[in-house]
Amino acid sequence: MRLLKSFTKIVLITLTLFVGLQSRSYADGGFPVRPGRLLLAPSVSYFFANSAWDTTGMPAKRYPNNGKYSSVGVTFYGEYGISRNWAAVVSLPFVYNSFTASNMTSKPSSGLTDLETGIRYYLANIDFVYYFSLQGTAVTPLYNNDRSLGYGEEGGELKLAVSGSGNMFGRSIYFNASDGYRQYFGTNGPWQNRYSGTFGITLDDDFQNQLSVSGSGIFSQSTDKTFSPVLEANKDYSFFELSLSYGHTFSDEFSLFATAGKFLTGYNTSAGNLFSLAFIYRLDYK
Repeated sequence: MRLLKSFTKIVLITLTLFVGLQSRSYADGGFPVRPGRLLLAPSVSYFFANSAWDTTGMPAKRYPNNGKYSSVGVTFYGEYGISRNWAAVVSLPFVYNSFTASNMTSKPSSGLTDLETGIRYYLANIDFVYYFSLQGTAVTPLYNNDRSLGYGEEGGELKLAVSGSGNMFGRSIYFNASDGYRQYFGTNGPWQNRYSGTFGITLDDDFQNQLSVSGSGIFSQSTDKTFSPVLEANKDYSFFELSLSYGHTFSDEFSLFATAGKFLTGYNTSAGNLFSLAFIYRLDYK
């Protein structure tokens, strides 16, 4: 039973952190947002796993008693262009988690997780092809004493991103890459390196269809190395996830992205798979 609780604890915190990361993958980067443009991106994701990496890392171990973990996440992401050099961003996720095994069914947990609000500054560009940005983000928990949803601690993050576009194989291509340092301010609050990179290519001359591949992950360290059997969030862990996305643009105002991802490596975290849909709305107010 202690092993079962440990594995349940691992996947709960992993998903909570991953939902926020996944929901922004299509928007992350240095590409500027037009002044007066509001980008709204609601998304829904489904995550499932039947194995996890413990403190020793590889290989992943199956949950006892045919255990299976699943979670549905709904995230609202918004971005608004304030001026040519400034943009405001917000991310609000909700998750519903459940774990089942042949000898038990755990009580599901659900709720809002961490609200992220930030301000982005576009540092520079090279010939209006390559763009660089710096973003500061505040992390605010929207729950009380529920460690299955996160640390319950405020935090802050500073992130540098670069984006660019060009041509390859007769098609338009683009890339985004970002790397952020996050610090939680509570007792033994972890510091984290949160990184992502995306490469995309258009599939037609009308720029309506695209494919992209992304890699993302979190490396979290804390003086608290505990691998506790109770349901509380890990503070010392890492994972790397690879995903493939297809995007279709229906109009200048609306696009749809479908993504499939898999966790490839990690420790103190789940070895799972994720599917998501993101709906991108672009509204201009200037």
